[in-house]
Amino acid sequence: MLRKVTLFAVALALVAGPALASGKVREPHPVAFSFEGPFGRFDQAQLQRGYKVYREVCASCHSMNLVAFRNLGDKGGPFFDPKYPNPNDNPVVKALAADSQIRDIDGETGDAIQRPGIPADNFPAPFPNDPASRASNGGVLPPDLSMMAKAREGGPEYIASLLTGFVTPPAGLTVGPGQHYNPWFPGDVSSAWSGDHAHVPEGGFIAMAPPLAPDKVEFDDGTKSTVRQQAQDVAAFLMWTAEPKMEERKQMGFSVLIFLVLFSGLLYASYRRVWRNESH
Repeated sequence: MLRKVTLFAVALALVAGPALASGKVREPHPVAFSFEGPFGRFDQAQLQRGYKVYREVCASCHSMNLVAFRNLGDKGGPFFDPKYPNPNDNPVVKALAADSQIRDIDGETGDAIQRPGIPADNFPAPFPNDPASRASNGGVLPPDLSMMAKAREGGPEYIASLLTGFVTPPAGLTVGPGQHYNPWFPGDVSSAWSGDHAHVPEGGFIAMAPPLAPDKVEFDDGTKSTVRQQAQDVAAFLMWTAEPKMEERKQMGFSVLIFLVLFSGLLYASYRRVWRNESH
């Protein structure tokens, strides 16, 4: 199972995002993701590109504690192969896991060790603990990305807009050291604004520097690696990690609707047959 998250934890994550914002924030750019709509499906090639962006860029700071390597080979996942219904047997998944070093304990000596990953391992965290993570990121704890696409208002569109939204701050806005202005990041910049307070800029300050750059990630399928492409691909991947069973949920919902339509027809036919000789 991809994750065991309590309803309380999910609710807390959903509340945490909007609670950060007390000022105006720019609406996310609309993106025509393939998984949108009642019949939408994940684009496997896009998920593979998004995984590569996460692995080569985001994973250096952000954890993804609720995802295991074997999930990459699940049905609907980036590296699903029908020849390997058990994702633990998928050679691509095995290779991806083996490329990572997993912190572990030697069963005989009790010493801390690092070993190559296996499909059953969760994605390794970039830092051994939260204090180490804060120390390496200017005192700020980078959030776990496992549920980010469901925890932020705007979902994957917000993520894609945020990653491409690092712009030059307007004149009159003082940006402190270690901060970066982003109109799509929830926040309140009024205290740093020296202009007309009736026209405070949208957005907020974020500790993360612009993470993407043209050709920073080389896509295996030959797709041109623009900043926008990288942002949309990793946003789609984060949507999959947040809701990996989305396609199955949609298929089940469609089946239930068909059943309800047929059942309604059967009920109506039964009603007409039972009451056909009765006056109303």
